Amino acid sequence: MKNIPQVKVGLVAVSRDCFPESLSVNRRKALVEAYRKRYGEEGLYECPVCIVESEQQMQEALADVKRAGCQALAVYLGNFGPEIAETMLAQKFGGPVLFMAAAEETGQDLIDGRGDAYCGMLNASYNLKLRGVPVYLPEYPVGTAEECAGMIREFLPVARALVGLANLKIISFGPRPLNFLACNAPIAPLYQLGVEIEENSELDLLEAFQKHQDDPRIPEIQAQMQEELGAGNRRPEILAKLAQYELTLLDWLEAHKGSREYVAVAGKCWPAFQTQFGFVPCYVNSRLTGRGIPVSCEVDIYGTLSEYIGACVSQDAVTLLDINNSVPADLYREQIQGKFDYAPTDLFMGFHCGNTPSQKLSACSMEFQRIMARTLPVEVTQGTLEGEIVPGAVTLFRLQSTADTQLKAYVAQGEVLPVSPHSFGSIGIFAVREMGRFYRYGLLENHFPHHGAVAFGQYGKAMYEIFRYLGLKPEDISYNRPRGERYPGENPFA
Repeated sequence: MKNIPQVKVGLVAVSRDCFPESLSVNRRKALVEAYRKRYGEEGLYECPVCIVESEQQMQEALADVKRAGCQALAVYLGNFGPEIAETMLAQKFGGPVLFMAAAEETGQDLIDGRGDAYCGMLNASYNLKLRGVPVYLPEYPVGTAEECAGMIREFLPVARALVGLANLKIISFGPRPLNFLACNAPIAPLYQLGVEIEENSELDLLEAFQKHQDDPRIPEIQAQMQEELGAGNRRPEILAKLAQYELTLLDWLEAHKGSREYVAVAGKCWPAFQTQFGFVPCYVNSRLTGRGIPVSCEVDIYGTLSEYIGACVSQDAVTLLDINNSVPADLYREQIQGKFDYAPTDLFMGFHCGNTPSQKLSACSMEFQRIMARTLPVEVTQGTLEGEIVPGAVTLFRLQSTADTQLKAYVAQGEVLPVSPHSFGSIGIFAVREMGRFYRYGLLENHFPHHGAVAFGQYGKAMYEIFRYLGLKPEDISYNRPRGERYPGENPFA
């Protein structure tokens, strides 16, 4: 996916000058060897310039990792470490930073072979706080060469998301539709995250679309759509307009991304869109999202922001769904009870009109938008991609600004069940442990809107670390707490 950074982590070992430098040298070599043996060359650069003991050496190491094109940094305490030089390195680097430390290797060499990095991490943490520098700390940041190699690998998806956000522009076409105030969140926190925002009128988009009429590239895009849809191509008459719209968006993104490397879109989709464009944009949204360019509907800026984080972490297609409806009791009894270990309150249906990429649907077909067609002519509501979402592990999450510009987030892991929802749109039956309590005390209590981003796989750990790195406090990150662990505000007598 060209719209997602491929991150290289620069590994810099540090040493306190009153400890043997050889400890850091040899332990760095062992770490690199362990990483390459397990993961290959991808994602890691070993800084060979020096072991950082001083401020001068810090500058040399910083220049080296920058020359090597490293967008993220791993600071490795091979021994106690120089708390000033190592934390200055993190401060001046200007990108995601991991701190980790070497464990002692053997009880046979605890005189000159003892590095005390366990102790040095405490001083490093204190000095980082003094400098106001956020870093990524593994769950247990002291380990063997093999364990530290695993820490770097776990850091990579976190670093991808942070690098992506720092170079992201969200392009919106609005204003937000009536009765979707929940999508209307303040944009000030975007700038604090380093994200650029460009807000446009839907009239600007309509003008650009009209200029793409008879674009010579339309037949090629239309043929791609026909091949993707296959037997599901039930509205062939609309494909030329959808191809025209896709080209409009892609050309707009290329012309407007400016100084940013990566882009995402928050688009308008109703009520005037259908009557003026003559279709709904769901299928095009799904195609771009499937290629790593998230396009949210209802001008949901924080929805597309969340989708982009998910795409960076998973390096896969994502989607944005309404946390939509409960599972009827008869459907539960007939298709779920006794077959899956979930209570009815663990379940809900995730749905949207037709914006989920085709590769994340068990089967798909081009349809009209049934909800919109209740108040509009059917022929202007065509363009949705309907199908059941593929069963398997998922992560449900969202990063959101409150009305008073405070960032909050939630993350929960679960699965899509291999059970038919017997409904329309892009839809699936989601199972999340203790969803009922999470819905009440995580989502409703913290005033999250109806859209949730979905990544296909279990990425809760990385998501939580990203939100923490971005400055959210633990109390501002909701998750589905297990039975017996109360939420703040949960009635103890319930």
